[in-house]
Amino acid sequence: MGSPLIVGVGEEEYFVASDASAFLEYTRNVLHLNDGEMAVVHRTEGHQVSTLAGQALSPRLVALEGSLEQIEKGGYKHFMLKEIMEQPTALLNCMRGRVCISNEPGSPVLGSQVGDRAHPLLRPAPIKSGVSLTLGGIEQLVGPEGAKYTMLDKLRAARRIIICGCGTSWHAGLVGEYILETLCKVPVEVEYASEFRYRNAVLRADEDVVIVISQSGETADTLAALRYAKSQGVLCMGICNTVGSTIARETDGGIYLHAGPEIGVASTKAFTCQVTVLAMLALRISHTRTISDAQYSELALALSSLPNKIDDLIRQNESKIVEIAKVYRFAHHCLFLGRGYNYPVALEGALKMKEISYIHAEGYPAAEMKHGPIALIDHLMPVIFVAMKDSIYDKVKSNIQEVRARKGTVIAITDEGNDELDGLCEYVIHIPKVCEEVSPILTVVPLQLLSYHIAIMRVRRPMFMFDFVVDRSICHLVFGT
Repeated sequence: MGSPLIVGVGEEEYFVASDASAFLEYTRNVLHLNDGEMAVVHRTEGHQVSTLAGQALSPRLVALEGSLEQIEKGGYKHFMLKEIMEQPTALLNCMRGRVCISNEPGSPVLGSQVGDRAHPLLRPAPIKSGVSLTLGGIEQLVGPEGAKYTMLDKLRAARRIIICGCGTSWHAGLVGEYILETLCKVPVEVEYASEFRYRNAVLRADEDVVIVISQSGETADTLAALRYAKSQGVLCMGICNTVGSTIARETDGGIYLHAGPEIGVASTKAFTCQVTVLAMLALRISHTRTISDAQYSELALALSSLPNKIDDLIRQNESKIVEIAKVYRFAHHCLFLGRGYNYPVALEGALKMKEISYIHAEGYPAAEMKHGPIALIDHLMPVIFVAMKDSIYDKVKSNIQEVRARKGTVIAITDEGNDELDGLCEYVIHIPKVCEEVSPILTVVPLQLLSYHIAIMRVRRPMFMFDFVVDRSICHLVFGT
């Protein structure tokens, strides 16, 4: 009860696990069991599903997408590195069939290359070109007969949006808060699901919409937050990666990431796809209401350019990031700072550093550095700034100068062509320019790579952190969890 359970249905064979990757090699046909349900399987007599009280059920057999190659390393040393490098393809798949840019509205324009890998990419087009954005999961009719509505209608009418998540998903929600409030002009609150579920939050069924974010769709705290919101009569939307997961089944509607399986413990491509989905959602809600057609087209074009820009970013900067990792691999502490849209990226960068390298790291809004953390800064403590040339760049540059006055060591991430920070920082990582609303999708990638390369250079670190395959069915047997 409470843990996911999936039955894989093969030819005269069955598989029982909590994650389909455990048996994807043998079958893609699965049954999802809900809480309070049980399955009896027999090699020759088939299977029967019922409630624990004995009532017979007829659950739908679901055919999973994906391939065996997606859950293998594919020549990479670790799954984490593979998933970082997969982000151009993951973003492309996340936007495929949703963002359409062409000279004729409705007709996709295809490019040809992502680095050395051939993929159909949305090619940037002039602002005057046709732009369309479709999110089928929120545009289908739901509700009782005679009172049908779409989730998009409810989102547009909402007086407040509440986003719940844990860890990396919570950080994606914070970016979503900035984007939704800026574009949609609606109040947004971002809650830790682990706290939201216990604090008796005041919800209004006729005014609020709750969005829950989870890569797996099975995060226990997020699922509990979802069930609390539903108990209060609030419309609930899910953003998750795993088709058929519990959150996907229990929400009123939602959007899949289509990022492909994420095997590594440390989430990477799921974060960038979560932010991409939130950006698409904000555009869909705000279009024709709170933003102009020109702004809508500009942001849609910016999204469509991201796969190629991430590929360029990795190819141009990985060797420099390896060099930085060699210098700072023995640091005991580090500080990540950003402002605006990139404050959540600072939090995510610090989380990755802690999670993978076991270096103590903290993320802060850059302006809050002077309210305490600045007392800890010295030449032994690297400080990583996200300093894109956006609307608050001058403020971030001032914060960098404050760190230098304390003889701090500074690593900065900024736009291509910006050489203003070269004399202030030990290292500057230049990344492609992009509008600030979607810049976190780019700025987080160097931080993922930095955490990975530092971790593999700290030889005492347990390598299972990079290669862990999430097969909780084994955990059930070994640890009884």
